[in-house]
Amino acid sequence: MTQPVAAQQDLAGRLVEFVGALRSKGIPAGTSETVDAAAVIDVLGLSQREQLREGLASALVRRGGQRDVFDMTFDLYFPAGVGAAQAARETEEGFDLEDLRDLLAMALAENDLRTLEQVAEIAVDLLGQVGDPASTTGGWSAYQTLERLRPQTILVQALQQRGQGGGQGQGQGSGQGSGGDFADRLERDEIRQNIDRFRALVASEARRRTAELRGRDVVTRHAVRAGSDRIDFLSANKQQLEELGRTVRPLARKLATRLAARRRKAHRGRIDIRRTLRRSMSTGGVPMHPVFAKPHPARPELVLLCDVSGSVSGFSQFTMHLVQAMSGQFSKVRVFAFINAMDEVTDLVKEDSDDLSQRIAREAHITKWHTSSDYGEAFADFHADYMNAIGPRTAVMILGDARNNNQDPNIGALHEISQRARRTFWLNPEHSMRWGLGDSIAPTYAEVVEMHECCNVDQLTKFITRLLPV
Repeated sequence: MTQPVAAQQDLAGRLVEFVGALRSKGIPAGTSETVDAAAVIDVLGLSQREQLREGLASALVRRGGQRDVFDMTFDLYFPAGVGAAQAARETEEGFDLEDLRDLLAMALAENDLRTLEQVAEIAVDLLGQVGDPASTTGGWSAYQTLERLRPQTILVQALQQRGQGGGQGQGQGSGQGSGGDFADRLERDEIRQNIDRFRALVASEARRRTAELRGRDVVTRHAVRAGSDRIDFLSANKQQLEELGRTVRPLARKLATRLAARRRKAHRGRIDIRRTLRRSMSTGGVPMHPVFAKPHPARPELVLLCDVSGSVSGFSQFTMHLVQAMSGQFSKVRVFAFINAMDEVTDLVKEDSDDLSQRIAREAHITKWHTSSDYGEAFADFHADYMNAIGPRTAVMILGDARNNNQDPNIGALHEISQRARRTFWLNPEHSMRWGLGDSIAPTYAEVVEMHECCNVDQLTKFITRLLPV
């Protein structure tokens, strides 16, 4: 049976809003993807929600690191229900916090994912309400729900219900040994994973309930995180930086392909004027058949000067790993790190260790008598000791926020570096609206070298593929 015209129009409008919400979070879904998604809905229908989720994901998600964003947005625009969930409506009167904790422990012990989902629905309804639900300022809070329920404290109780007893029976008889310890660790890891899954279910339910009250677009804007390529380097937490670290090699392969294509196009587009004019003599001086110069096999050299102080270190470390993974696109890559003293760390970056920032701080000479950033002093060190690293084919990239703690900026040394290099770029992880505020001297340095806002992976990708010399 076909849907009524009004229902079809409402569904089409919701799909357009859904695709727009995905675009606002960094998923590049356009007109063709929207048409594909509409075809998916037409074929699959709405009866099987998880099947619809996978179908729309195949039509709209094009890059890695975007599936979590898609899932959170899908749950808002295609929710499993409206209002309080059935499990919350069927909860008996007098059901309190301890009953809820016991039910959660049982679900964790039995690895019952359906019950976990129902407990999350009940928990949000029972513990998560904030403000007046009759007003647009109210809603449901996942943070408040989890703070009151404290699922992280139920691990031992869940283990006891599994018969582990949190270590009971250890050392009794020959059956308990390393094999028993390994089994215990597996049990604990499984329950911890289920606790993390429960936290995500609570967050999803709180977003769904709040969206009904305050609007899907509002909740999407404030409660759905952007994709990994839109995470600001300076505001990223440890978990987000680790997630970004996992994208380095796939991103490097993609960028290397783009740079190779740019190099081929650049070589193909360079016209040999002398030979073209000589050939034009046969056509009356009209250059009907241009002659292209032979490509030069040499690739550019790259030198990185990286501020590794404070929150900037996450941005610098990510970029160092990315450039090292792309080193095949350059004839030579040299990396220097500094806080207020400059030292070469090329060998450390080549080892590709996860604790690069700690190793640089421990093994490289990047500070002098204080630990505050001093770009002028670092540029002076590079000018005195490492100018031989720069040649006529060298591109210099400076990574840092240009916050100099009111020290001498040493414009002269930066000018000398810029004059010797083929191109010099400054990548600043701060938003341009903050340049020049406080102790930032970004506008001063921008008068000497090109300065580009580079707050996230998306902006870094655009810079490498469009501006970096090939």
